[in-house]
Amino acid sequence: MTELDRVPPGVDPSVPSSARVYDYLLGGKDHFAVDRAVAERLLAVAPDSREVARANRRFQVLAVRHAAQLGVRQFLDLGTGIPTSPSIHETVREVSPACRVVYVDYDPVVRLHAQVLLADSPGVAGIQADLRRPAEVLADPHVTGLIDFDQPVCVLMVGVLHFVMDHEDPAGIVAAFRERMAPGSHLVLSHAMAESPPEAVAQLQAATAGTPAQGRFRTHEEVLKLFDGFELIGPGLVPVQDWYVTEDDELRIPLLTGKPHLRLDAGMGRLP
Repeated sequence: MTELDRVPPGVDPSVPSSARVYDYLLGGKDHFAVDRAVAERLLAVAPDSREVARANRRFQVLAVRHAAQLGVRQFLDLGTGIPTSPSIHETVREVSPACRVVYVDYDPVVRLHAQVLLADSPGVAGIQADLRRPAEVLADPHVTGLIDFDQPVCVLMVGVLHFVMDHEDPAGIVAAFRERMAPGSHLVLSHAMAESPPEAVAQLQAATAGTPAQGRFRTHEEVLKLFDGFELIGPGLVPVQDWYVTEDDELRIPLLTGKPHLRLDAGMGRLP
């Protein structure tokens, strides 16, 4: 069977997907030639992008584990991407088996993987939806069936808002979810930064212009504004490889030496 023989319905294999590019960087197997081409262009100018992707994944694991340790039992992962182990539900259920998780992504490939992975996982669901339409996400029966917004919830937007263009109002998207979140809820977010080396930014923008993998690199101040209404915890909004929960966290293992070619900042905020 060739690569094109296994293309799911609704997927155009000539158009790159941010989820599949990320999967390739993490060493996964669910990507097409067009996704690998984008990733290789990125690696050509930012050869440590695989390490940045792994640091981003580690940040996500640390953040959701911390939320679960604080007593949060509900997790809404927006722009989840193709499943990678340890998954969010695997991580938080090590803290409490009562944790409930909804994965959200608009990519049909992600939906198919979620259906297989979560078929026998009560309290966990995967839906195909677009975070740029918060009302639709919040009204989905899987979300309303598993997430009680009168109780604290952890909302994840990890490595996804840089694919939301300015005219799509990323701050408004975050606000729409924040308005439904109870006090004690958390926002977990990482974002590609305009402070990255200009050559890497230019090359990546040229490689993805006009595709769903097109990115918008924002400044530290712009990303910080996405946390309006939240109190930043931990070290604040910092390069993803520098984010930690406690100084002696066992997962705080250096993944990058020196300054990365592509900067990704991460932060975790609590709704007071």
